[in-house]
Amino acid sequence: TMDGEIFTATLVPSGNIAPNSSMTLEQKTTFAFVILLFIFLGILIVRCFRILLNPYRSMPTSTWADGLDGLEKGQFDYAL
Repeated sequence: TMDGEIFTATLVPSGNIAPNSSMTLEQKTTFAFVILLFIFLGILIVRCFRILLNPYRSMPTSTWADGLDGLEKGQFDYAL
């Protein structure tokens, strides 16, 4: 088929271009960026699993009404 010929032709370098075994600057930058994304993904996965295993560890012990001086809970709207 025509599609197979085009696909194989793009993978094989033509005879007049010498194959370059070293990576270009753009390829190195892309490779470094992908590695940083994988590290970031790993950190997020570890953090999510820690939250799933112990969800109450990251919650603060105080509530939103602790800072209201003398006001009952539910009266915050009237304080404004």
